[in-house]
Amino acid sequence: MTKWGIIGCGRIAHRFMQGLGSLPDTRLVSAWSRTPSTVNAFVEQYGGIACADVDELLASDIDAVYIATLPDSHAAYSLAAFKAGKHVLCEKPVTINLPELEIVLAEAKRSNLLFMEGMKPAFYPLYTRLKEHLSHDPIGPAGYVRAGSSVADVAADHPNFSYELAGGGLMQIGIYEAFLAIDWLGNLEDVQAMGRFGQTGVDMFTIFQTKHAGGFSQLYAGFDLHGKGDALIAGPLGHITIHKNWWNPARATIDYLDGRSVELHEPFAAGGLNYEIAHFCELLKAGEIESPIISHQMSRQMIDLIDRARAEIGLKFPAEK
Repeated sequence: MTKWGIIGCGRIAHRFMQGLGSLPDTRLVSAWSRTPSTVNAFVEQYGGIACADVDELLASDIDAVYIATLPDSHAAYSLAAFKAGKHVLCEKPVTINLPELEIVLAEAKRSNLLFMEGMKPAFYPLYTRLKEHLSHDPIGPAGYVRAGSSVADVAADHPNFSYELAGGGLMQIGIYEAFLAIDWLGNLEDVQAMGRFGQTGVDMFTIFQTKHAGGFSQLYAGFDLHGKGDALIAGPLGHITIHKNWWNPARATIDYLDGRSVELHEPFAAGGLNYEIAHFCELLKAGEIESPIISHQMSRQMIDLIDRARAEIGLKFPAEK
């Protein structure tokens, strides 16, 4: 049995519980939120103890913590969890910037505790089946990735728009595109970006292109245009379309240079977070402290890409000034 505590009881925490509820040998023990009313409602729905503060949660009988807050607090809660001897699954992006991440990773290593960034697409059945298919019917090494998402129907009071909580298009959406580019193209070499700011001081729409060891990407992320999209991955022997919404992948088409077309369809269950939770629990049971799929180096590269894009458009958060 893996016993969980949850820090933050917003929308993503509810999706986490949808996934957790579908898995055997897992249980919610305790929850805490910066907003007391949300944690009380959360435990009424899912069970567990509503904690008065984060210290009470970390002192409860749990094995691991899921950090479901906004990025401004991820590092502080991760470090507190390590001090309490708890393993950590943290929502993306795991920290505000790369220097902050290095502090977290050093403490995770020193504490000999499992730490993983919650980057869900990597664990979906479609994504894993696509990788398996390409291992025996390849398109050659990927040289170009094009992807993006812009979600125009988010409520104006949503914390994604909060400058103080490190919101904005790049942090909340662009981190997904960063994963896709790095996963297919390898080590990051250069970033170019242009962005548009909103009234709260965060980026409302950013386009960014990157150079990697394996090729190039063109990416976008935002909140004031409607652009839920697919993803394109191109190689010398063909290209892949991961159909919308690519970050919750369920269908892909592989078009080969020789004229063949292969359709892959793998629906996902329980909201999709169950797959990354299951992977984390397997690592925990095996005594591992790092995921081979979303490795610490992958997390470094992803936040480094976002750091460079933010520097290009001139976005600094309060903690960085």
